[in-house]
Amino acid sequence: MSKQSKQTYKVCFCFRRRFRLAATEAPPQIKSLFEQYSENGIMSVDHLQRFLVEVQKQEKATVEDAQAVMNSTAHIFHRKGFNLETFFKYLFGDDNPAIDLHRGVHHEMNAPLSHYFIFTGHNSYLTGNQLSSDCSDVPIIQALEKGVRVIELDIWPNSTKDDVHVLHGRTLTTPVQLIKCLKSIKNHAFVASEYPVVITLEDHLTTELQAKVAQMVTETFGDMLFTPDAESLGEFRSPESLKRRIIISTKPPKEYLKAKEGKISGSGSQKDNDSSEAWGGEIPSYKSRSGADFKDDLEEEEEEEEEELQDDNCAPEYRNLIGIHAGKGKGGLDDWLRVDPDKVRRLSLSEQELEKAAKTHGPQIVRFTQRNILRVYPKGIRFDSSNYNPLIGWMHGAQMVAFNMQGYGRSLWVMQGMFKANGGCGYVKKPDILMNKDAIFDPRVTLPVKMTLKVTVFMGEGWYYDFSHTHFDAYSPPDFYTRVGIAGVPADTIMKRTKAIEDSWIPAWNETFEFPLTVPELAILRIEVHEYDMSEKDDFGGQTCLPILELRKGIRAVPLYSQKGDKYKSVKLLMQFDLV
Repeated sequence: MSKQSKQTYKVCFCFRRRFRLAATEAPPQIKSLFEQYSENGIMSVDHLQRFLVEVQKQEKATVEDAQAVMNSTAHIFHRKGFNLETFFKYLFGDDNPAIDLHRGVHHEMNAPLSHYFIFTGHNSYLTGNQLSSDCSDVPIIQALEKGVRVIELDIWPNSTKDDVHVLHGRTLTTPVQLIKCLKSIKNHAFVASEYPVVITLEDHLTTELQAKVAQMVTETFGDMLFTPDAESLGEFRSPESLKRRIIISTKPPKEYLKAKEGKISGSGSQKDNDSSEAWGGEIPSYKSRSGADFKDDLEEEEEEEEEELQDDNCAPEYRNLIGIHAGKGKGGLDDWLRVDPDKVRRLSLSEQELEKAAKTHGPQIVRFTQRNILRVYPKGIRFDSSNYNPLIGWMHGAQMVAFNMQGYGRSLWVMQGMFKANGGCGYVKKPDILMNKDAIFDPRVTLPVKMTLKVTVFMGEGWYYDFSHTHFDAYSPPDFYTRVGIAGVPADTIMKRTKAIEDSWIPAWNETFEFPLTVPELAILRIEVHEYDMSEKDDFGGQTCLPILELRKGIRAVPLYSQKGDKYKSVKLLMQFDLV
């Protein structure tokens, strides 16, 4: 927050504009609070303890807690306490985050797997688009290191039919050896989280190669591999009981390469994939889809999950490894969603299959997911590895909302926001509203407002240090504005925005917004900063998404991330949160 004096922009050959660059200064509300909780220009430990309790809503904060805060910021504060400048630096510093990073795993982790949302990848081996990118273990490693707990591998025979490759079938993607992927999963599975990793296999193998896969899996993972028993097939084990275990989930194929012989196609409608902006289009509302939109799929579900089981064509040692059985069953939706009291399973639906099913079977889907696992995957025409609105899955209880982690855009930001909850362990306990067996949640019904989120956007800083001075505008400092809103059930979903502050690297908006929430348990706070451009598309200035029920009340520093989800070194906002 060092002072900057002046900055010059070249407007034309003979004319330059000079702008005075102000130092970062505490907003009026912060100055007022400091005066209220200080004496003779110094905020003592006792003053800070009162501030933590009354403003930051940390009701249990003690004088010792306040002293610990001052000790942790010893490099900036006067030995007697905070002055205004050091108090402001503390509020805007890394020791005052919007989510408690030290809280760790705090959800109850002894319920069956079906009681949790699970951080899930789709085609986890692809480095880029779905048609022609390389297959590699690198994106698998990257996903695991970000906390993803479900890895998908499509397994096919190699050209000589004596080994197993991972690739996106019937496309131009270059393969990677299965054994390489398995070894990378073993080495990186529990770097970010100790909770179980599920490998979903899309199997296109002969019985002989299935036996080879069983040997590879057994030898690679050893004691890490979860081997199912009759009890675990009747009810899923808990994440706690499966710590540091690898679980295989698949179904044996009907017959070798039963899937339709498909031709490589690079054409197809992408009307839902609005990539007109560098950071992707706005998240689509699941209510806005027309019937025609559902006809554009390349029938990926045939490739993924349509085929029914014929266990007698399966290598027994392969079948015995399957810890989570998958399959749709014969018939239509009513059969797919039938709850078996004696055994549990995983059902996979494409995003548009789920959207269609939700129109007629919403509560039945929720009931199914109370005991069984539902996996939702992107439609086949998302060639560019874009994603869909994850709320369509979560609000129906779907545990595995499978996303292309190698893509980016607003839907993926929301996904990343959801799994910042519960210490970032990759498992988030589903809210009670989705688990109530006596009153099944109906996502189509608008409920009364349960609470209101109040958000104040004070100011932002850091762009001056993280971007070149002409990055946003060649002729003047940037004109930043902030978008704030909710991703949640349809009744709660909304975006609002501040005014744009002209010609400032340190914009001060000082605007407050209120968001009534009917299902706060499924609500994610969305925050984006953009730079207003009158003649072209607005530039991207950062984003983050935060699970609302984990927000710390009070005035907090909110670091921002790039389009690809990488944290900026300096860019952050000063905000205030309250839930009433």
